[in-house]
Amino acid sequence: MAPIISSATAGRPILKLSRRINLISGAAIIGLLVAVGLLSLVWTPLPPAKMQIIHKLQPPLAFGLLGTDQFGRDVLSILMAGCWNSLSIAITAVAAGGTLGSIAGISAAAIRGPFEALLMRLCDVIFALPPILSAMVLGAFLGPGRFTAITAIAAFMIPVFARVTLATSLQAWSRDYVTAARALGNTRLTISLRHVLPNIISQIIVHGAIQLGLAILTEAGLSFLGLGMAPPAPSWGRMLADAQTYLALAPWLAMLPGLAIALAVFGFNMLGDGLRDLLDPREA
Repeated sequence: MAPIISSATAGRPILKLSRRINLISGAAIIGLLVAVGLLSLVWTPLPPAKMQIIHKLQPPLAFGLLGTDQFGRDVLSILMAGCWNSLSIAITAVAAGGTLGSIAGISAAAIRGPFEALLMRLCDVIFALPPILSAMVLGAFLGPGRFTAITAIAAFMIPVFARVTLATSLQAWSRDYVTAARALGNTRLTISLRHVLPNIISQIIVHGAIQLGLAILTEAGLSFLGLGMAPPAPSWGRMLADAQTYLALAPWLAMLPGLAIALAVFGFNMLGDGLRDLLDPREA
């Protein structure tokens, strides 16, 4: 007698394949962008800051692979160098904000009481100030630049990770293995480091991958407003800002960095979805 195959069982291989495609596609896109960014540190077709006014606003393939901007600079070289700047700012900001936020969330779950309530109210205050507005305030004191962009993005990431880490840590504290560890006389610090953190680290990683896409968008917005990388350092956001005047004459100046930003955000979202499906046992 042939085995009975339910619709849920029949669709499981397709679901697993789609999850694998998300992970592989996201990893491939981000791997390509990282490779391009690292390559730009040692080689670009032309120096990104080199101006050749005689060749300004040349379309793609007319002068260089992707043409030139209003100053005659090679667009491909600027895109490559901007890739590294955008990725490095986003990764640094998410790493800093994620680390501080995760420490705060794990500590609040272990201590509870007034500390947890205070942390949540501080998170509410920071959420009320968008990262763009925070960067404008910081820029007034520190001036535009890499440090301002990283600080503004990281400050917004701290409450995001704190809330996620607190929620997952509270779930871990209700598990039997934590109850057993407490019965053996382990301190709250020991339990947090040996039992809680290892069981929530995968969720922190997944959340970090997804937040990297938001960080790329935020960095582009800050650079668009002149609060990101200071000239002449290339940035995708400032490329968009510079292209506004030439949309009719040279639309590729806006399309190319816009596509690069969209590709990076799409890649990080795909990577985050793939990691979530891979690391979450409930999705098996």
